[in-house]
Amino acid sequence: MSIQTTQVKITLPDELYLLLKSKAQKYGLPLASYVKNLVLNDVKDVDIPVFKMSKQREKIALKALNDYKKGKTTPVS
Repeated sequence: MSIQTTQVKITLPDELYLLLKSKAQKYGLPLASYVKNLVLNDVKDVDIPVFKMSKQREKIALKALNDYKKGKTTPVS
């Protein structure tokens, strides 16, 4: 199962950037990984919403998966 991701670009004051970079280096992490860890720790107690498919969409998806497994699909480019 793959997880969809999105890149985020942020602008920081130089002093804050240098502080975060220093802390990341202290833990042997790239700055992006350090900031990602900060965000994950901040939301660890929050339930991330999961939206269920409608019954109709679920039926369509299951049929498509079945067709794929039976070789009834055609690759597109």
